[in-house]
Amino acid sequence: MYLTQGLHHVLQQRPHSLATVFRGRRHTYAQLAERVARLAGALQQLGMHSGDRVGLLALNSDRFLEYYLATWWGGGVVNPVNIRWSVAEIVYSLDDCDTRVLMIDDSFLPMAEAIAGSAKVRPLLIHVGDGPAPEGMLSYEQLIHDTAPVGDAFRGGDDLASIMYTGGTTGRPKGVMQSHMNLWSAAVARAADVPVPADALTLHIAPMFHLAALSRVILISLLGLPAVFVPAFEPLDVMQTIERERITDILIVPTMIQALIMHPDFARYDLGCLRDLTYGASPIAVPLLELALKALPNVRFTQGYGMTEAAPPISANGPENHGPEGIANGRLRSAGRPGLGVMVRIVDEHDNEVPRGTVGEVVVRGPNIMLGYWNKPEETAQVLRGGWMHTGDGAYMDEDGYLYIVDRFKDMIVSGGENVYSGEVESAIASHPAVAACAVIGIPCQQWGEAVHAVIVLKADRQALGAEIIEHCRQQIAGYKTPKSVEFRAALPLSGAGKVLKRDLREPYWAGKDRGVS
Repeated sequence: MYLTQGLHHVLQQRPHSLATVFRGRRHTYAQLAERVARLAGALQQLGMHSGDRVGLLALNSDRFLEYYLATWWGGGVVNPVNIRWSVAEIVYSLDDCDTRVLMIDDSFLPMAEAIAGSAKVRPLLIHVGDGPAPEGMLSYEQLIHDTAPVGDAFRGGDDLASIMYTGGTTGRPKGVMQSHMNLWSAAVARAADVPVPADALTLHIAPMFHLAALSRVILISLLGLPAVFVPAFEPLDVMQTIERERITDILIVPTMIQALIMHPDFARYDLGCLRDLTYGASPIAVPLLELALKALPNVRFTQGYGMTEAAPPISANGPENHGPEGIANGRLRSAGRPGLGVMVRIVDEHDNEVPRGTVGEVVVRGPNIMLGYWNKPEETAQVLRGGWMHTGDGAYMDEDGYLYIVDRFKDMIVSGGENVYSGEVESAIASHPAVAACAVIGIPCQQWGEAVHAVIVLKADRQALGAEIIEHCRQQIAGYKTPKSVEFRAALPLSGAGKVLKRDLREPYWAGKDRGVS
């Protein structure tokens, strides 16, 4: 099982079929394979050895797919960079896993020197763009043009394929290590659970540094189907592209669904070609689903529940539960049933399985579960104890095997489809000279599902405004992690052991709701 397998297959069977579409560029699979083999050769000539990491900081495009495939073809490991991170966060991820080659597109050129100059080892910079490369950078297109194609390194199985950074409870991101088997098995299982039609045409909207988007890219490439890309989510651009290219499949988050159907020009575009819409990161509110079903009456809706550590699928809630019957029987609120090859249990604090209908922690095992966290053996051992990946999500399973997520045992907030670990935000807040203590929680937000909220105790002799705290955080962490609201208290609620009782802080905001997450 290796991630370039689909490219070899389609080259043998249908080399002149359409592979990628981005703006005015269209490549066949034969052209894609040629570019991939040349880029792989260039990376090897630049010093990439087997298992070396290569980063990419860029918006979505056909070149993102080329980067993935070429790195694997040449024997390397991908480290796609979160485009919403600050310079400090990006540099940490590059330093942490010793990424010495970084590709950057035009959108992020203003950050290039700050990143390179701050890294422990200055990375080799490759400009991913159409124009001339800036001084001190190599040209992506020139490298492809000037380098002879090389053969596939055929790394696969348990060989490391990707390191994707996710938030950390201790204030530092963790590099999730995924093998070729992890990613390959997750994509194949998804295709078995939700078959992809032979004429499917997928539009890649979600940021491709996310594992959910990467998983879809891998699936499409393994099946040898075409992929269309937009740089980022912009409702008008997405609707225009769907209409122009006759897109059949999309993967988005609920906030994107809302932005599309509420757009003032929504009715102007013919989106009747859409057949399947997969959403994830958070459940969908019933009123929003009802609007979406009316606006897109021919579309099948599927919710995916997963996480980076699971590559990412854990369960799926299919179209059968996204209609009047699913709303009436409550299955709409479910995260669905575990996917093919994925074992799921609900356990108590001693890892004993609990009876159906009882809330416990979701634990998972299967070929899709990560190898571990890069250079974090203790955290790896803790989360993978007993051979099961402990998700930190509280849930129950009904008699028919459906999962219902009710809370998070780990301090994570999901805002607009992005994971925010409270430990990271708290570290940023605590560095403010006026802060004595703080706690960060997620509170309900109609637009984003959850919003980051900070509860702060100031030092006795200091003062600060909420806006000041927010701006202080913005200088250190990504905007989506920055608190959207701040409240000041004389003290934080503490347990007998001195631990902050975040459940008590959340309770007033979530009172009357049937679950503690949105």
